[in-house]
Amino acid sequence: MNIYFHIAKATGEVKVRYRLSDGRAVQICHKSDITCDYDVLKLLNPDGSFKKRETLKGKVLSEMLRKEYQIMLKAYDKMKNEGLDITSDVFEREISAIKNPIVAVRAESPNVVARFRKYAESSKEAGIIGEARYRHIIVVSDKLERFLIINGISGTTIKEFDIDRLLAFRNFLFDEFKYVEKHKTLYKNVPRQNIPTSRLSMNTVTSQLKMFQTFFSELEDRDEIHKSPFRMLGKERRKAIMKTKYDDPIFLRKEELQAIMKAKVPASLQDTKDAFLVNCAFGCRISDFVELGMTAIAVSKEGIPFIHYIPKKTVDEQSSNAEIETPIVRYAFDIIMRTKFIFPILRNINGTYGYNSSIRSLLQFCKIDREVSQFNETTKQNDYVPLYSVASSKLARKTHVDILNKVQINKYAAGLHKEGSSAVDRYTNLEIEDRFVLMNAAFEQEDYRVDKELSIIR
Repeated sequence: MNIYFHIAKATGEVKVRYRLSDGRAVQICHKSDITCDYDVLKLLNPDGSFKKRETLKGKVLSEMLRKEYQIMLKAYDKMKNEGLDITSDVFEREISAIKNPIVAVRAESPNVVARFRKYAESSKEAGIIGEARYRHIIVVSDKLERFLIINGISGTTIKEFDIDRLLAFRNFLFDEFKYVEKHKTLYKNVPRQNIPTSRLSMNTVTSQLKMFQTFFSELEDRDEIHKSPFRMLGKERRKAIMKTKYDDPIFLRKEELQAIMKAKVPASLQDTKDAFLVNCAFGCRISDFVELGMTAIAVSKEGIPFIHYIPKKTVDEQSSNAEIETPIVRYAFDIIMRTKFIFPILRNINGTYGYNSSIRSLLQFCKIDREVSQFNETTKQNDYVPLYSVASSKLARKTHVDILNKVQINKYAAGLHKEGSSAVDRYTNLEIEDRFVLMNAAFEQEDYRVDKELSIIR
């Protein structure tokens, strides 16, 4: 790497300007505040030392130039090490940060990334958030750290994180995929599933910003900051950037689910078919589904087999240890008894050959190609795509909820109470036997009973 002087004019007093060259790819400039006579500059080496014997005045100039040179080297090394954009603007900003460190403010205000992670840790330890929520916050904090590094402001404190930085961070969340190739070193240790490959949806960005908003609200409550940058936005502006939009609900219709049940699929898809159909029968989140096994099955006094588990997502936030209890409809029972709850495809949920990808292949094979709408963030229009192309494990949960919803009588239908009245829930409770009847009707399955060893008795 070499540093060359760049002179704006060839006579009289001039301001020293530098051009940093590091191979052919890097040519960035720096305008210093150092002035001297042009004729003197001609006597200097690129690093600011004199080519020949120097005068006392020349020694002072040489020392100033040497210090400037060292600061530039330090700034450039930082840019390379942190994966910042190698541009003159970022170069100037890093040089300025070295010359004018914000020591006083940062001594009393913690780094925003470190404080965000501390908030996540303490919230988890206190049982305010669960493990899943904690992991999501850490993902957002990692994004925040990359945003600050790329923009050359990695030392930003909670008090320095203002409206402008908040809005810039929001834009970064949408378009982080654009920075991945340019800043490879920042992503080398990031799990593949957390590396963005396209523009994020508005709902995803809003969900991530809400975690950040809750964090700043706590800082405000603890008097660590005067006012959250979210509140500084104003009511209408905050409403605009925190809005969510939802596509029409996507689920399998009953006849589509039955088509999958009846389909003879290749051996490569049989495991996926079994797992997906059982997943639809239970409707549990994938994080819970992968943990289920034969020990999760119990039998009611009426001989109804059911699965029971505490959902992982909310286990640390529940006020009790109440379990989810879901009756097992006959088709799911038959699959479970044949497979013993062992579905190898569940070892890998994401990825090219994972469960989600295999679900799409299964539905495509079964010709589940009904068109569904998907909002396009780029065109701001709906795209219409075949259902199989957007399927994932979430489709099983949505299908389960929709199928059950369509067989239940609205509990406010009699007009005894207004819609949403909590009194209705105090008067009734669906027991295992009641839910089994409803689920059998919903999935069009026959009633059956088993003994404690799970042998069918009728």
